[in-house]
Amino acid sequence: MPRVAPKITCSVEVRAELERRAASRTEAARTVERARMILGCLDGMRVQDVASSYRTRPNTVIKWRDRFVDQGLPGLEDEARPGARKVYGEDFRLRVLATLEQPPPAGQAVWDGPAVATAVEGSVHAVWRVMRREGICLQRQRSWCISTDKEFATKAADIVGLYLNPPENALVISIDEKPSIQALERTTGYVETDNGKIVRGFKSTYKRHGTLNLFVALQVATGKVTSRITETKRRVDFLGFMDAIVAETAPDKELHVILDNYCTHKKCDAWLALHPSVHFYFTPTSANWLNQVEIWFGILSRKALRGASFKNISALRQAIEDFVAAYNPAATPFRWRKREAHGSQLRNTICNLRN
Repeated sequence: MPRVAPKITCSVEVRAELERRAASRTEAARTVERARMILGCLDGMRVQDVASSYRTRPNTVIKWRDRFVDQGLPGLEDEARPGARKVYGEDFRLRVLATLEQPPPAGQAVWDGPAVATAVEGSVHAVWRVMRREGICLQRQRSWCISTDKEFATKAADIVGLYLNPPENALVISIDEKPSIQALERTTGYVETDNGKIVRGFKSTYKRHGTLNLFVALQVATGKVTSRITETKRRVDFLGFMDAIVAETAPDKELHVILDNYCTHKKCDAWLALHPSVHFYFTPTSANWLNQVEIWFGILSRKALRGASFKNISALRQAIEDFVAAYNPAATPFRWRKREAHGSQLRNTICNLRN
């Protein structure tokens, strides 16, 4: 004689919720299936028939029916599952972070994944997972430059003041030199790599044909530059360049010149005495980034020097002159800004390894 399943009942509210779940198109499939099983049992269907209707085993129907009888609707939810035991838990994470705070192993300048894994006696993949979660990139680099000049605030305020509020009837210029620009000759061109990408190719060998020195004066108000190419970088070359700048400036205008602390820019008191309309402003120590002409030198390097090939000094000189001639007609003043560096970014802690 076949066994008869015990009759189960529920309140009107619970049945309404079961019917809602059974008809839902947004609930999880397992939630819909369990609600339909219980509704079948509530309607008096045999366990085998309910199992056949939903293509499952009778034991599954019995399991959810019994849990519904004991717990009601909460019994149809999955129980908490412990899962596999964590091999690399919070203790492992803390050991990885503590290791990165220590000096790297002998023979290495910095930590890398395999070295950390060896130190903590764990998997290198687990170490990389920890570092990804913590946002640590051991190979990426950021740099900063903090001036130790005791008069930094005063000197920086003077220079920034010239940028933001230049004196009337005066010309503010930013001057510096780019020394020892090499005239390198080597074959370059476009090559196709194994993965089909087209990249710029350089021959590994090259010839050196000497160096040139470039003096540049940037007009802060207009962005235009005046340049002079020399073979040396002595004080006499710098003062000769300044003589040319003064000669091109209207006699009734003052010249406010922003310079770095390079030795050729100093000890020019005799020359300044002969040119009372010229005023020098020196950037604080280790703060050349306050000099706007450094931005222009970066543009020159990217557009005219990097990746170029020069057969002789004359070719290098011509390339620089051509770039200056092409740059000036479309020159505009720089929108100068610098990101602030906070003290917390400078301490020798794990924070320095984050993005």
